[in-house]
Amino acid sequence: MKQLVSVKSKKELAAFIDFPHDLYKNDPNYVPELFIAQRDILTDTHPFFKHSSLQLFLAYDGDKIVGRIAAIFNNNHNSFNNVTDGFFGFFDCINDWETAKMLFDAATDWVKERGATKLVGPANPSTNETAGLLIKGFDSPPVVLMTYNPPYYIDLVEKYGLTKQVDLFAYSWKGQHYNDKSLTLLDKLQQRLTRSNIIIRKINLKNFKQEVAALREVYNHAWDKNLGFFPMTNDEFDYIAKDLKLILDPDFAFLAEQDGKIVGFGVAVPDVNQILRTIKRGRLLPTGIFKLLFNKKKIRGIRIMLLGVIDGYRKMGIEACLYGSIIKEYRRKNLDYAEASWTLEHNEMVNRAIEAIGGNQYKTYRIYEKNI
Repeated sequence: MKQLVSVKSKKELAAFIDFPHDLYKNDPNYVPELFIAQRDILTDTHPFFKHSSLQLFLAYDGDKIVGRIAAIFNNNHNSFNNVTDGFFGFFDCINDWETAKMLFDAATDWVKERGATKLVGPANPSTNETAGLLIKGFDSPPVVLMTYNPPYYIDLVEKYGLTKQVDLFAYSWKGQHYNDKSLTLLDKLQQRLTRSNIIIRKINLKNFKQEVAALREVYNHAWDKNLGFFPMTNDEFDYIAKDLKLILDPDFAFLAEQDGKIVGFGVAVPDVNQILRTIKRGRLLPTGIFKLLFNKKKIRGIRIMLLGVIDGYRKMGIEACLYGSIIKEYRRKNLDYAEASWTLEHNEMVNRAIEAIGGNQYKTYRIYEKNI
């Protein structure tokens, strides 16, 4: 007999985090999330909970877990966008419609009780973290901080009446197969920017706190027109920056600066999923921590995950310089692959720029919505 349980105890939280490991145990493309990272983002010590709330649910068939979901009410998203959305996230389920419906019903009821008129997702727990259901590109593992799911999730989600809100694109490059036009133009573009007192430089990790404060301002202004965006609080941005610093390669973090003011930045991070795939059930102890520490230099790919320029500085060539600088380092280190993700499907300027340097749109993720 199937039943639904609201997660309340530490034991139930651990079961919620661990369920995907069992669900995906025979999937060669599955990458386990780090247990400590998932635990942190799902407990009220995370800065997300200073303005918003969520409830976790587990579905059982007898004493066996068969599904999970989070119901999320994001006050900052709603106030910034003047909407009454409720979100679902952390959705995982066996291929069973009855179980999926039970989970979606629970999330719907929970967000409706808080005033939501629409269900949106998946977001884990927001678009400032991982988001989107994979709908194209099931033949390879996800890169760092990207989602993954089996194809049958599409049927479960759409049978519930959720329809497309927007698609998110991921682009890939393999080996040295890219158009290096941005590299040949890099020097000329940088010279032109210098005439406007704009320089492209690498991030200064010794001055990390001050750099992060400036980057936060750029992020909250450069992305503010994106669908589903809401500004990160200082605590949220600092929290994510602190985590990224653990894996950041400063050779792949570039800032555009005019007279000491940061006006844009581009950041690629090593694809640590190459290592996480080998860490059983996402546990760093007792041996996982050594795999992570000692194998970082063996990582052969990157994800270009952030690239933005504030209004008033776009179409000056800054974006091309940031991309070109990252590609130059990629070539210097002779890496095997790169992914640029994610971009909104209707962000034609960015998508055309990526395609112009040889990016192959190889994965698609979808945000769904349903009036409730």
